[in-house]
Amino acid sequence: MSYAVGVDIGGTKIHFAVVDEEGTITEQRIVPTGAAQGPEHVMQNVMDGISRLMAGGGVSIDGIGIGSAGQIDCRSGSVSFAVDTLPGWTGMPIKQIVERGFGLPTYVDNDVNVIAIAEKCFGSAKLFDHFVCLALGTGVGGAIVEAGKLLRGSSGGAGELGHLSVDFNGPRCSCGNYGCMELYASGPSIARLAREAGFKGGLQLSSSGEVTAKEVIAGWTEGDALAGKVMDTVIRALAAAIAGLIHAFNPQAVIIGGGVAEAGEPFFAALTEQAEARTSSSMWNDCRIMPASVGANAGVIGAAAQVWPFNTGAFGNRVAL
Repeated sequence: MSYAVGVDIGGTKIHFAVVDEEGTITEQRIVPTGAAQGPEHVMQNVMDGISRLMAGGGVSIDGIGIGSAGQIDCRSGSVSFAVDTLPGWTGMPIKQIVERGFGLPTYVDNDVNVIAIAEKCFGSAKLFDHFVCLALGTGVGGAIVEAGKLLRGSSGGAGELGHLSVDFNGPRCSCGNYGCMELYASGPSIARLAREAGFKGGLQLSSSGEVTAKEVIAGWTEGDALAGKVMDTVIRALAAAIAGLIHAFNPQAVIIGGGVAEAGEPFFAALTEQAEARTSSSMWNDCRIMPASVGANAGVIGAAAQVWPFNTGAFGNRVAL
């Protein structure tokens, strides 16, 4: 059995795991990212976490795979651009530092790209070579797979699907666009829409005393009228974006993960109905909207899967770059 270290670098936490070639985690740990203390501190946390796993795992490690928030140049393994959740992270040469420190082959990609890898290798996308992956969480991330290969763009930025506009008269997004999907389908945006609608909730307020997306979704499933109004807006906005993605890429599947997607079958049923109504039948008949299946550990599992050629060679992470 071959083993790899997977690392998932997010704005608030870094997840480390030893993963075998069947996608099973044998050991893992999570530490705070420490982004406010600067990029060098974050990188030191990455190095320390890998060291501890390798020291205590009891297995031989064949390589290191990393997924990071931001736009990643996977050829050099460096960060092309990162937003303020990881201040100063732009330009960080992750691959170079990790390979120099551990002497192992190291592969670096965007955090949603590695989720797509996990779904392709071990999850819902096993049977598909053409699919779109959406991660609905604090933001909305995306990945596009065409003929078994990730679409990356000229500088690693392809797949910023959360910034597709679903309303050109909508509110201004941090990216500069208006009415982005992320302003409707991310967790914080669902909570904002609920506050604007006057939804008070009361089931699971955040530490600040404000309503959460999880609470809105719970209210919706329990029949609350205001929560239903909010979720109708969310689903229609997301369905409009998905219809555009289906028309643009003609995928076999749109696979959706992240905390918001944990709303479950009622969410997917309503989303499918809305998306179908917006999509030409010739395109719709070739596509399915599906929940991701690898789960909360998809980031580290997909990151680790970059190490094995029988996964990444066919999938496009090592060839035709």
